[in-house]
Amino acid sequence: MAASYTSQELSIIAEAAVLTGLAVSLVDLGLISSLTEAAALSSVLATSAQKYPDNSIIQSVFSETAIRSGAVKLAKPDIKPEEIQSGSVVDRAIAAINTALDALNGKATPDEIREYKEFIFSAAEAVANAAGSGLFGTGAKVSDKEAVALAKLKTALAV
Repeated sequence: MAASYTSQELSIIAEAAVLTGLAVSLVDLGLISSLTEAAALSSVLATSAQKYPDNSIIQSVFSETAIRSGAVKLAKPDIKPEEIQSGSVVDRAIAAINTALDALNGKATPDEIREYKEFIFSAAEAVANAAGSGLFGTGAKVSDKEAVALAKLKTALAV
């Protein structure tokens, strides 16, 4: 089933993935680790169309054709320092995921939605595993804060 999505739906679908990866990165900030984690998120997003070639959701947002079309418009997220300090940035990512899943309801197959959820969680894991904690990213790969964020995301995504 090749679903058709509006520009607004495409943006919501993309935002959920991007905000989730960003949220995991922000729960444990480090000078070098943040750059490494951003690169990891970019890599997951860039390769998602190849990893999920039959998924209309991912193809509609992250394929080369979709990117070239310019249909997906992502606004810079307005994340406040208190959202980072409190960890509520993860709750905000979960809300974005739920909004995306609502938009997909009735348009995508259950298998496509399951894969989309797995894709979002794999992006979060890639970010968490990209660099160690601490100032220069030399500490443990997944910090305690990142582990908590991943657990919340895993529960919310039911993956």
